Amino acid sequence: MSGARGRGGPDGIPRPRPVLAIADDLSGAAEVAVALGLPGRIVLGPAVGGPPPGPGEAVVHDLDTRRLPGAAAADAVRAVLKDTGPDALVFKKVDSQLRGNFAAEAAAFAEGAPGPVVATALPPLGRTVRGGVVHLDGVPLHETDGWRAETADPPRSVAEALGDLPTCVVPLDAVRGPGLAALLAELTEGGAVPLCDAETAADLDAVAAAACACGPGMRLLGTAGLGAAVGRMLPPPNPAPVPAARPGPGGRPLLMVVGTAEPAAGAQIAALAALGARHVALSADALASGTALVPALAPGGITVLSIDAPAGIVPGAARALVTGLARAVAAVPVPADLVLTGGETARRVLDALGVAELAPHGQIHHGAVHATAPDGRSVVTRPGSYGGPDSLLTIARALRPAPSGEAV
Repeated sequence: MSGARGRGGPDGIPRPRPVLAIADDLSGAAEVAVALGLPGRIVLGPAVGGPPPGPGEAVVHDLDTRRLPGAAAADAVRAVLKDTGPDALVFKKVDSQLRGNFAAEAAAFAEGAPGPVVATALPPLGRTVRGGVVHLDGVPLHETDGWRAETADPPRSVAEALGDLPTCVVPLDAVRGPGLAALLAELTEGGAVPLCDAETAADLDAVAAAACACGPGMRLLGTAGLGAAVGRMLPPPNPAPVPAARPGPGGRPLLMVVGTAEPAAGAQIAALAALGARHVALSADALASGTALVPALAPGGITVLSIDAPAGIVPGAARALVTGLARAVAAVPVPADLVLTGGETARRVLDALGVAELAPHGQIHHGAVHATAPDGRSVVTRPGSYGGPDSLLTIARALRPAPSGEAV
C-alpha cells in the first residue's frame, strides 16, 4: 500500500509525491501551504495556471469561493481537479466552523475518487469534533456565536453541513483503534463519506495515516489541522531560506489591514497602538461608497487600518466594506509590506494590487503565515478569528525587530 510519503523505489525508500491542495479563501490556503511544509506556491485562483506540483512540491489554490453561489464554487473545484496526476496527494482545506460552500465543494471534491475522508477538528484553537458535531472550546458550534457575520444559522453537525452526501461518523474509539484504515476503506467502498471525530493532533495524525494507507487515490478534506498531520507524514524538504525582516526606520512602511468582524480585533489593535503604531479607523460609509482614503504612510512606520462600525458590521455588508478597504489600500502610492487579517480581506487587497501568487515561508504564530509577493514585499495573512490580544504586536515585531528600548 502507498502512504503519504509516496510509492517506494527499487531501493525501498519512499518517494515524495506531488501535493495539490485547495482552499476557499486566502488565509486558509496560506495555513495549508505552511502546514504541509513543502516548497511550492499559493495560487490566487480560480483561474488554473502554471505548472502542476512536482514530487515533493505543493501547489495550493485559493479558489476564492467562500461567497460564490454553490454551483460556481463546485465548478471551480472541478476545474482544479481535472488534470490531477494519479500519484498526487489531494487535500481540500475547509473552514473549521463549516462556513462557505461546504456541501457543494465537498460533493465536487468527492467526484471520481475514493472518499473523501473528512476530519474538521482544529485542536490548536480548541475546535474539536465529537459524535460528528463541531465543538468550540467544548460548546457545540450551533450553540455559539461563531456564525455571527453569516446570514444563515450554523449546522448542527458535519453531516448536516454536507447536505445530501451519504456519510458515516467514525467515533473517537475507532479513530484511536488499530483498524482505522480498514474501516475507512470499507466505508468508502460502500459509498459513504467517513466523518472522523478528533480532539488532538494525534487523532488527526491517525486519520491522515489511515486514509493514505488506503491507496494513492484517497482524498482528504479537513482543516489546516489535518493538513499539518499530512505534512508530518511527508519526507522533510530541504530547508528554504526565510527572507530577513526589513529594517523599520527609513524602510518600507508596514500596513496592517484588519477587515474582520471578530470582537478580539479591537484588543489586538489596542495592544499595538499602545506601543506607538498609528491606528486609522475608516468609516463604514466612506468604505461602502469608495471614498475612503489612507493617510500618507511614514517610511518605516506601522499603520493599522480598521473599519469604523461602532454598531458592528451588518451581516451581508462585509464584502462591500472589505472591497472598500482593498480599494483604499491599492490607492496608497508607496509600496508597503502588508499584514492582512481575514481571508476575504486578504484576497480583496491582493486582487486590488494585482498579486496573483505568493511564496510561503512559515508561521509567525499559529495561522499567521509569512509569505512574499512577486514584487518582494512581505505579506502576512491570518484568519480573522485567530490570535490572542498580542497577535498583531507579535507579527509587527517579527517583521520589524526593533533595537532594545524602542517602541514596537
